[in-house]
Formats: sequence, structure tokens, C-alpha cells
Amino acid sequence: MEEGIINKRVGEFSKQSDIIQTIIIFLVSLLVPTFLGEILKSLFAANSVVVTNSQIIIGSIVNTALIMSALNLKGWKKILGVVTMPSIATILGGYVFKTASVYMVYMIPAIWIGNFALVYSFKFIMLAKQKNYFLAGIAGIIVKVAIIFGCFAILKAFGIFPDRLVSTLQVAMSSTQAITATIGMVIAFGIYKLENKKQNN
Repeated sequence: MEEGIINKRVGEFSKQSDIIQTIIIFLVSLLVPTFLGEILKSLFAANSVVVTNSQIIIGSIVNTALIMSALNLKGWKKILGVVTMPSIATILGGYVFKTASVYMVYMIPAIWIGNFALVYSFKFIMLAKQKNYFLAGIAGIIVKVAIIFGCFAILKAFGIFPDRLVSTLQVAMSSTQAITATIGMVIAFGIYKLENKKQNN
């Protein structure tokens, strides 16, 4: 992979703007997986639609941050920071996967690679090759889900996960990944368009 691709972004920003964007994206990547689940539980009933779908909400926000980092941030340190932070925060927080969180340690490398694949697809397909935003997003989502679910399937075959958690994790590592990445892609597109409009005014 070329160093130049990681340094591509939608435009040049002032140093102040770059710092602000980096801080916001990093804070979202760290704080949302760590605390949002518990905040939602304190605000809504345990059996409410919001709480039961907390993984969708958290995952969608994290994927939005990943895609915005692909569009607006450059450099390996920043990109790898955003790629790795959410999964560590999720496991440390323990709110999304609850009792399964300890077993998610085995999935960390796959999640990191999957997240990086999503980010890299935007930098390579959209920014380097000048292709459509959604083409980059769909390609990234497919590769991300394939990596994460493929790793899960291999670990499951080796009996890493308890039988009682397999069905829950299977959904979390497949359809939920696809749904949250797709929602994140749509939200990030709206932010991207708003940023473009603001810059053009």
C-alpha cells in the first residue's frame, strides 16, 4: 500500500481545523463505545427499542467516525488511532457485548483490519481513483464484513466461543456489521455534503 494514499483527503484544511477534526473524531471513537451504552440504559427502559438496539446506534456512530477519518484525516498515526480505538473502548466498557466482551478480545485483530479496509476503500477508490462515494463505501463494507465474519467463523470452528454466545456473536459479526457500516456511510455522506456546502459558501 502506498504511503500517498493514506495521506489523501477530500481537501486541505487549516491547522486549526485539522486539529479540531482530529480531536472530535478521536473523542467519538473513544467515548461513544465506552459510555454511550450505559448512558442509553440510564435514559431509557432496559427493554426499550433504543437500549435493545444500542449496538446498532453505537456501531453506526463509530462507522461514521471511521469514514469521516478516511475523508478528512491523513497520516498513519491518525488513521490507525481511529481504526483501533473503538474496539478496545467497546471491550473495556463492556456495554455492547456485555458478558461476551471477554471473548471479543479474540476478534480485535479482525475488527482492526476490517475497520482499516473500510477507511482504505474510501481513500483508494474515492480519493485516489476519483470514483463514486457509494462505490467506495459498498466495497469497503463488503470487505470489512467478510474479514470480520470470516475470522469469527474460523474461531468458532476452533471452539473459541461458548455455545450460548455463538448465535448472538454470529449476528453481531455479520448482519449488524453490515447494517452499522451502511448507516455510518449514509450519515458520513450527509456530513461530507454539509462540509462541501459550507466550504463553497
